[in-house]
Amino acid sequence: MIKTKKLQLSTTFLLILFVLFFPLASKAQTDPNFDPNNILSDQEMLDSSSMSVTDIENFLKDKNSYLYGYNTKDCNGDTKSAAQIIYDAAHNYDCEGVLMSDKPTLAEKKMKCKPVSINPKMLLVLLQKEQSLVEDSAPSQKQLDWAVGYGCFDGQACNTRWQGLGKQLNSASLQFYDYVTRPSAYTYQPGNTYTVYNTGSTTSIITPANNATAALYNYTPHVYNGNYNFHKLWGKYFTITYPNGSLLQAEGESGVWLIKNGQKLPFVTKGALTSRYNLNKIIIVSKSDLDSYPKGASIKFPQYSLVRSPAGSIYLLIDDKKRLIENGKVFKQIGYNPEEVMSASWDDINFYVLGNPITSSSTYVTGALLQDKKTGGIYYVEDGTKAPLWDSVLLKTKFKNVAIAQVESAKLDSYQTTSPIIFGDGEILKSSASPSVYIIENGKKRPIASGKVFEDLGYKWQNVTTVSPKLLALYEEGEILNIKK
Repeated sequence: MIKTKKLQLSTTFLLILFVLFFPLASKAQTDPNFDPNNILSDQEMLDSSSMSVTDIENFLKDKNSYLYGYNTKDCNGDTKSAAQIIYDAAHNYDCEGVLMSDKPTLAEKKMKCKPVSINPKMLLVLLQKEQSLVEDSAPSQKQLDWAVGYGCFDGQACNTRWQGLGKQLNSASLQFYDYVTRPSAYTYQPGNTYTVYNTGSTTSIITPANNATAALYNYTPHVYNGNYNFHKLWGKYFTITYPNGSLLQAEGESGVWLIKNGQKLPFVTKGALTSRYNLNKIIIVSKSDLDSYPKGASIKFPQYSLVRSPAGSIYLLIDDKKRLIENGKVFKQIGYNPEEVMSASWDDINFYVLGNPITSSSTYVTGALLQDKKTGGIYYVEDGTKAPLWDSVLLKTKFKNVAIAQVESAKLDSYQTTSPIIFGDGEILKSSASPSVYIIENGKKRPIASGKVFEDLGYKWQNVTTVSPKLLALYEEGEILNIKK
C-alpha cells in the first residue's frame, strides 16, 4: 500500500511552505467542481476500453511527452513502447499464487490468471500526478524509475523490487484493481468517515462515496493537494465539455440536467423535462463529466406554466421567458383557471428572462401556426409578429403535433414579419447538400470535427435532422466542436 512521504522540516522552511501553499489550498478548497468524497466512479476507474494503444501514443505525442516513442522494459523484461506498457497494464492479469511457467505467455495468463481491468486514462493521470511524466519532455532517470510512486513508503527508500516504468505501471494497476474489488481489505472504505492530513498539516474530513474514491485515498491519503491534483488533471485531460442545450445524464443515475452557460441545471419534475425536450436526445455521460459543471438553478415548471411570485404577480412561462400577465382582467379574458397557478419563489422566477407583458391586446400568447390560404406559406405567429417557416422539416420536429390553422392573407398581413424560425440550442443539423454535421449553440452552427468525435460525445445519428441549405445558411459559423486532448 502506498503511503505519503513525511519529512522533518525546519521552522523557516515550514513558514515558507505555509505562505506558498495556503493560497493554493484555499483556492482548491473553494473549487465548486471538486467533491473530495466522490472523485471518480468505479465504472470510470475500471474502464480499460477507454483508449487504444494508438490513442495513448497520440495523447503522449500531443503533450510533447518524453514517453512518446520511449521504449523500455515491461514487467516481464520485454522491451516495448511506453504506450504499449500503459495499455498492457490496463489490460492486466493477477497471477499471484498461481503456478506459472518461467516466462508465461499472454495465452497462459489468460488461461490461468484473474483478469484485471484499469482505465489507461487513470494511469496517465497517475504518471503526471506523481512524476510529471505526461508533460515532461526531459525527465530524470529517477522520474522514470518511480513513475507512479509505487513501492515508496513513509520514511524509507523506494523498494527496488518495483523499479522501472514497466513494473511501476503493472503494480499500480494490480493495486488499484484490488482496492476497488476488495475494499474491505484496506484502510479507506466507502461509506466510512475519516480525518486525513493534507500538505501543510491541515486536515480534511472525508466520506468516500464509492470504491474508486476510497482507492485513491488508499494510494494517496490526503485531499490537498494529492487527490485534488488528480481531480484537476483528470478534468484537464479527459473531461468533455458539452454545448449549451445539451441534455446530460450520468451513467447509472436517474437525474437529467440541462447544460446552459457553463452550468448544469437539474429538472425537478418529469413534466418540466418532457414538455420542452425530446427524451431521445439525452446523452449518457460519465459522472466526472457531469461533476465538472457547477450546479445552477432548478427547472421546476413545465412549458406554459402559470406561476405566482411572492409579490402576487402572475407570469406565463414559455421556453426560457416569463411573460407578466398585466392584471386580473387580462387573466380572465384569456380564459385561464386560477387553480392552474402555481406558487414560485423569486429564485424560480428569476431563472427566466423577462419577455413582453401579456395585455388585453395580446394575441396568440403561446404561439400558433397559421397558413396563408392563398400562398400556402406557414408562419409562427405570436403577439403581433409572424415568423416564416422556410423548411417543412420544422413541422415534423420543432412543431410536431401542433395544429395548423388556415387564414386569409389579410389577417397575416396585419402581423409584422420577423426573422425565419430556426432550431435552438442542442439541435444537431446537417444540410441535404453536404455530409457535414453541426451542433447548434447560441444561434451558431458548430461543425462537429468527425464521426468519431460525434460518437465519442454520445450523440446518436438518429437525432441528426436534415434541413435545407437555405435554412442552415441562416446560422453563423461557430467554433469546431472537438474533444480536447
